[in-house]
Amino acid sequence: MRARRYTVKSIFPTLQGEGHNAGRQAVFCRFTGCNLWNGRQADRGRAVCRFCDTDFVGTDGPGGGVYASAADLAKAIVRCWPGSAKPFVVFTGGEPTLQLDSRLVDALHDAGAEIAIETNGTRHVIAGVDWICVSPKAGAPLRQVSGDEIKIAWPQTALDLDDLERLDFRYRFLQPIDGTEAAANARLTLATCQQRPAWDLSLQLHKILGIP
Repeated sequence: MRARRYTVKSIFPTLQGEGHNAGRQAVFCRFTGCNLWNGRQADRGRAVCRFCDTDFVGTDGPGGGVYASAADLAKAIVRCWPGSAKPFVVFTGGEPTLQLDSRLVDALHDAGAEIAIETNGTRHVIAGVDWICVSPKAGAPLRQVSGDEIKIAWPQTALDLDDLERLDFRYRFLQPIDGTEAAANARLTLATCQQRPAWDLSLQLHKILGIP
Protein backbone atom coordinates (compact mmCIF):
# COMPACT_ATOMS: atom_id res chain seq x y z
CA MET A 1 0.00 0.00 0.00
CA ARG A 2 1.39 3.38 -1.04
CA ALA A 3 2.17 5.70 1.88
CA ARG A 4 -0.03 8.76 1.98
CA ARG A 5 0.81 12.31 2.94
CA TYR A 6 -1.11 14.25 5.57
CA THR A 7 -1.66 18.00 5.22
CA VAL A 8 -1.99 19.61 8.65
CA LYS A 9 -2.91 23.17 9.57
CA SER A 10 -1.77 22.90 13.19
CA ILE A 11 -1.00 20.62 16.12
CA PHE A 12 -1.34 22.10 19.58
CA PRO A 13 -1.99 21.17 23.23
CA THR A 14 -5.09 22.71 24.76
CA LEU A 15 -8.24 21.87 26.68
CA GLN A 16 -11.19 20.38 24.83
CA GLY A 17 -13.53 23.34 24.65
CA GLU A 18 -16.85 21.81 23.65
CA GLY A 19 -19.26 18.98 24.30
CA HIS A 20 -19.00 16.10 26.74
CA ASN A 21 -15.21 16.27 27.14
CA ALA A 22 -15.07 20.03 27.75
CA GLY A 23 -12.20 20.88 30.08
CA ARG A 24 -10.22 17.73 29.31
CA GLN A 25 -6.53 18.06 28.43
CA ALA A 26 -6.02 17.24 24.75
CA VAL A 27 -3.76 17.57 21.75
CA PHE A 28 -5.61 18.85 18.70
CA CYS A 29 -4.55 17.92 15.20
CA ARG A 30 -6.30 20.21 12.73
CA PHE A 31 -6.27 18.92 9.18
CA THR A 32 -6.55 21.22 6.20
CA GLY A 33 -9.52 20.98 3.85
CA CYS A 34 -13.28 20.61 4.14
CA ASN A 35 -15.99 19.26 1.87
CA LEU A 36 -18.57 21.90 2.90
CA TRP A 37 -16.50 25.09 2.44
CA ASN A 38 -13.14 25.80 0.86
CA GLY A 39 -12.16 28.17 3.69
CA ARG A 40 -11.96 31.29 1.52
CA GLN A 41 -14.01 34.20 2.84
CA ALA A 42 -14.95 35.23 -0.68
CA ASP A 43 -16.74 31.90 -1.14
CA ARG A 44 -18.46 31.68 2.25
CA GLY A 45 -21.82 32.84 0.88
CA ARG A 46 -21.87 29.91 -1.57
CA ALA A 47 -20.78 27.29 0.96
CA VAL A 48 -22.98 24.59 2.49
CA CYS A 49 -21.63 25.56 5.93
CA ARG A 50 -21.54 29.35 6.19
CA PHE A 51 -20.86 29.89 9.90
CA CYS A 52 -17.55 28.07 10.39
CA ASP A 53 -15.29 29.96 12.82
CA THR A 54 -12.10 28.00 12.10
CA ASP A 55 -9.08 28.67 9.88
CA PHE A 56 -8.18 25.38 8.22
CA VAL A 57 -6.46 26.73 5.10
CA GLY A 58 -2.73 26.21 4.60
CA THR A 59 -0.09 24.62 6.80
CA ASP A 60 1.16 27.73 8.61
CA GLY A 61 -0.13 26.99 12.12
CA PRO A 62 2.00 25.65 15.00
CA GLY A 63 3.08 22.14 14.10
CA GLY A 64 1.55 22.54 10.65
CA GLY A 65 3.06 21.00 7.56
CA VAL A 66 2.92 18.09 5.16
CA TYR A 67 3.74 14.81 6.90
CA ALA A 68 5.13 12.04 4.75
CA SER A 69 3.84 9.12 6.84
CA ALA A 70 1.48 8.14 9.62
CA ALA A 71 4.46 7.41 11.86
CA ASP A 72 5.86 10.92 11.35
CA LEU A 73 2.55 12.59 12.12
CA ALA A 74 1.87 10.38 15.14
CA LYS A 75 5.28 11.28 16.58
CA ALA A 76 4.63 14.99 16.09
CA ILE A 77 1.27 14.71 17.83
CA VAL A 78 2.52 12.71 20.79
CA ARG A 79 5.44 15.14 21.29
CA CYS A 80 2.88 17.85 22.07
CA TRP A 81 1.32 15.87 24.89
CA PRO A 82 2.30 17.24 28.33
CA GLY A 83 3.17 14.77 31.06
CA SER A 84 3.14 10.99 31.15
CA ALA A 85 -0.60 10.19 31.18
CA LYS A 86 -2.30 8.55 28.22
CA PRO A 87 -2.48 11.09 25.36
CA PHE A 88 -5.94 12.24 24.31
CA VAL A 89 -5.82 13.27 20.65
CA VAL A 90 -8.63 15.14 18.90
CA PHE A 91 -8.73 15.20 15.10
CA THR A 92 -10.58 18.14 13.66
CA GLY A 93 -10.49 20.41 10.64
CA GLY A 94 -11.95 21.37 8.30
CA GLU A 95 -13.26 17.86 7.87
CA PRO A 96 -10.88 15.26 9.38
CA THR A 97 -12.42 12.19 7.72
CA LEU A 98 -10.90 13.40 4.44
CA GLN A 99 -7.45 12.45 5.76
CA LEU A 100 -7.69 10.31 8.90
CA ASP A 101 -6.99 6.69 7.97
CA SER A 102 -6.32 3.36 9.64
CA ARG A 103 -2.53 3.74 9.47
CA LEU A 104 -2.62 6.92 11.52
CA VAL A 105 -5.13 5.44 13.97
CA ASP A 106 -2.93 2.38 14.41
CA ALA A 107 0.23 4.46 14.84
CA LEU A 108 -1.38 6.53 17.60
CA HIS A 109 -2.86 3.50 19.33
CA ASP A 110 0.62 1.92 19.26
CA ALA A 111 1.82 5.07 21.05
CA GLY A 112 -0.84 4.58 23.73
CA ALA A 113 -3.12 7.41 22.62
CA GLU A 114 -6.90 7.69 22.86
CA ILE A 115 -8.35 9.10 19.64
CA ALA A 116 -11.34 11.40 19.19
CA ILE A 117 -12.76 12.98 16.06
CA GLU A 118 -15.00 15.97 15.41
CA THR A 119 -16.73 15.50 12.07
CA ASN A 120 -19.61 16.97 10.11
CA GLY A 121 -20.92 13.44 9.57
CA THR A 122 -21.04 13.57 5.78
CA ARG A 123 -18.54 10.67 5.59
CA HIS A 124 -18.27 7.50 7.64
CA VAL A 125 -15.67 7.50 10.42
CA ILE A 126 -13.16 4.68 10.06
CA ALA A 127 -13.02 1.85 12.59
CA GLY A 128 -10.80 2.27 15.63
CA VAL A 129 -11.62 5.85 16.60
CA ASP A 130 -12.36 5.86 20.33
CA TRP A 131 -14.68 8.88 20.54
CA ILE A 132 -16.91 10.14 17.74
CA CYS A 133 -18.47 13.59 17.86
CA VAL A 134 -20.77 14.43 14.93
CA SER A 135 -21.87 17.97 14.16
CA PRO A 136 -24.41 17.83 11.29
CA LYS A 137 -24.83 20.77 8.97
CA ALA A 138 -28.11 21.78 7.34
CA GLY A 139 -28.12 21.01 3.63
CA ALA A 140 -25.42 18.34 3.87
CA PRO A 141 -26.03 14.57 3.83
CA LEU A 142 -25.65 12.83 7.20
CA ARG A 143 -23.97 9.43 6.84
CA GLN A 144 -22.35 8.94 10.27
CA VAL A 145 -25.56 8.37 12.23
CA SER A 146 -24.13 6.89 15.42
CA GLY A 147 -21.37 7.74 17.83
CA ASP A 148 -20.63 9.08 21.28
CA GLU A 149 -22.02 12.59 20.97
CA ILE A 150 -23.95 14.70 18.51
CA LYS A 151 -23.36 18.44 18.76
CA ILE A 152 -25.55 20.86 16.82
CA ALA A 153 -24.45 24.41 16.11
CA TRP A 154 -27.69 26.26 16.81
CA PRO A 155 -29.85 27.66 15.38
CA GLN A 156 -30.02 25.68 12.16
CA THR A 157 -33.74 25.67 11.56
CA ALA A 158 -33.47 23.30 8.59
CA LEU A 159 -32.30 20.55 10.97
CA ASP A 160 -35.06 18.49 12.59
CA LEU A 161 -34.21 17.90 16.26
CA ASP A 162 -36.90 15.20 16.53
CA ASP A 163 -35.17 13.19 13.80
CA LEU A 164 -31.73 13.76 15.31
CA GLU A 165 -32.90 12.62 18.75
CA ARG A 166 -33.69 9.19 17.28
CA LEU A 167 -30.11 8.60 16.18
CA ASP A 168 -27.78 6.37 18.18
CA PHE A 169 -25.70 8.83 20.23
CA ARG A 170 -25.00 8.69 23.97
CA TYR A 171 -24.92 12.47 24.45
CA ARG A 172 -26.68 15.33 22.66
CA PHE A 173 -25.68 18.99 22.72
CA LEU A 174 -26.87 22.28 21.28
CA GLN A 175 -24.18 24.94 20.97
CA PRO A 176 -24.82 28.61 20.11
CA ILE A 177 -23.37 29.78 16.80
CA ASP A 178 -20.76 32.48 17.36
CA GLY A 179 -20.50 35.68 15.36
CA THR A 180 -22.48 38.89 15.12
CA GLU A 181 -25.63 37.20 16.42
CA ALA A 182 -23.86 35.32 19.25
CA ALA A 183 -25.92 36.81 22.10
CA ALA A 184 -29.25 36.15 20.41
CA ASN A 185 -28.14 32.65 19.42
CA ALA A 186 -27.12 31.92 23.01
CA ARG A 187 -30.54 32.97 24.32
CA LEU A 188 -32.32 30.87 21.70
CA THR A 189 -30.11 27.84 22.35
CA LEU A 190 -30.70 28.04 26.10
CA ALA A 191 -34.46 28.30 25.55
CA THR A 192 -34.40 25.33 23.18
CA CYS A 193 -32.50 23.19 25.69
CA GLN A 194 -35.00 24.13 28.40
CA GLN A 195 -37.86 23.09 26.13
CA ARG A 196 -36.16 19.88 24.94
CA PRO A 197 -34.52 17.99 27.85
CA ALA A 198 -32.94 15.46 25.48
CA TRP A 199 -30.42 18.18 24.60
CA ASP A 200 -27.76 19.69 26.86
CA LEU A 201 -26.12 23.07 26.44
CA SER A 202 -22.55 23.23 25.13
CA LEU A 203 -20.51 26.43 25.30
CA GLN A 204 -17.18 27.13 23.63
CA LEU A 205 -15.04 27.00 26.76
CA HIS A 206 -11.82 27.68 24.88
CA LYS A 207 -13.18 31.02 23.67
CA ILE A 208 -14.33 31.96 27.17
CA LEU A 209 -10.85 31.15 28.52
CA GLY A 210 -9.00 32.67 25.58
CA ILE A 211 -7.04 29.53 24.70
CA PRO A 212 -6.53 27.86 21.27
